[in-house]
Amino acid sequence: MSKKTAILGASPNPMRYAYLAAERLTIHDHPIVPIGIKQGEIFGEKILDLRERPEVKDLDTVTMYIGPKNQVEWEDYIISLLPKRIIFNPGSENPSLEKKAIEKGIKIDHACTLVMLRSKQY
Repeated sequence: MSKKTAILGASPNPMRYAYLAAERLTIHDHPIVPIGIKQGEIFGEKILDLRERPEVKDLDTVTMYIGPKNQVEWEDYIISLLPKRIIFNPGSENPSLEKKAIEKGIKIDHACTLVMLRSKQY
């Protein structure tokens, strides 16, 4: 079953983990919605400008590639996307955002999206 996934911190730089996640999600037939401050396109999808707080419907997952310090101004926006879950990749853990998410019934995973995909746990 495909899971529409927003990649927060998306980047067109192939050396970034967010780029690798976009690649792997695409290979595994999960629709991606790249969102970040970098301009560009990845795997046929335009990177939406995080500063514009783009509306995204029917999200299954938000996978975080933004450090906790840089998440603060986006917390309410992230919650407003109403994903079923948020994956906090290593280094993106944020107790404040996690608490808000849990209060809204959003599942939290402390995991690596790449490992989850590789081990068929996505």
